[in-house]
Amino acid sequence: MELFSVPWWSALLAIVLIDLVLAGDNAIVIALAARNLPPEHQNKAIIWGTVGAIAVRSAMTVGVVWLLKIPGLMLVGGLGLLWVAYKLISDTSEDEHQGVGATTFWGAMKTIIVADALMGVDNVLGVAGAANGSFDLVVIGLLISIPIVVLGSKVVLRLVEKWPVIIQLGAAVLAFTAAQMIINEKLLDPIFDGGEALHTAARIATYAVSILGVLGLGWWATQRHSERNAETPSV
Repeated sequence: MELFSVPWWSALLAIVLIDLVLAGDNAIVIALAARNLPPEHQNKAIIWGTVGAIAVRSAMTVGVVWLLKIPGLMLVGGLGLLWVAYKLISDTSEDEHQGVGATTFWGAMKTIIVADALMGVDNVLGVAGAANGSFDLVVIGLLISIPIVVLGSKVVLRLVEKWPVIIQLGAAVLAFTAAQMIINEKLLDPIFDGGEALHTAARIATYAVSILGVLGLGWWATQRHSERNAETPSV
């Protein structure tokens, strides 16, 4: 593809749109993972978490052709993302004084990078497809995603501080993304791919079970945590 030609600009526009649409999930997971950190560590977690996520995504992009040949990749990623969504929502009731210090910071970093690596599959495949083999467009797409994710994370983090219910909404978005990855798994095409009523019901059931399962289990874990705290005698 010739540099700065009409097809090149068209592909770049498509990549920007892909980044804008898919970066929302990444911004949510970074904001949720950093929400329990002290204010002075939140920006550092957002910035370094994004850098780590971009580094992982860059490596994935380089090997995208090989990744496309791995059977079960989307299924494994979707199931892993469901676990990340549950962990994020089930941690909402941690004690106020827990999670301060380097351990929590690195814990947030681990959550951010793992979740972004799982969710980055869609982004990597979308960008690589839009770039049509043009390596310069792939690099530009990765660079564009950095400010989108960083700025989006800060906006989401401020909203979470004002309206904690966004934590549940964010977990639901991650669960929806996970369900979408599972449905797009080629190995499961006989179950999900088709216009018959059975295929449609399977897709709807996967979305419903993923979202309601994550929210329900998160609520249950929060209730158990609260009950344990109530039973613990104060010193």
